[in-house]
Amino acid sequence: MKVKTRSLPVSYRLAVTSRVLAAVLGGYVVAALASVSLTMWLPMPRAEAVVTGMMTSFLAYLCAVLWCFACRSAWQAWLGVIVPSGVLAAISGVAYWLGQS
Repeated sequence: MKVKTRSLPVSYRLAVTSRVLAAVLGGYVVAALASVSLTMWLPMPRAEAVVTGMMTSFLAYLCAVLWCFACRSAWQAWLGVIVPSGVLAAISGVAYWLGQS
């Protein structure tokens, strides 16, 4: 007995692939930048700040992945990853610039 399966449209597959890439790659970037910026701004000894930043990066990654799959479109998922990355990069850059003075 043959079972006929209907394949999903290519546009749907590309949208899911785009969300997966946004979640994996964008989530990693957000988590790394959150860790770096938090480490630079926390007023505690360097080792404790690094551990706190790294532990917080897991939460940032989780939130980024959840965001990517909760959005209505893949564009919104990418925008929701790019904007926080830019903000965190600016915060890290300001912290680095202030530390060099």
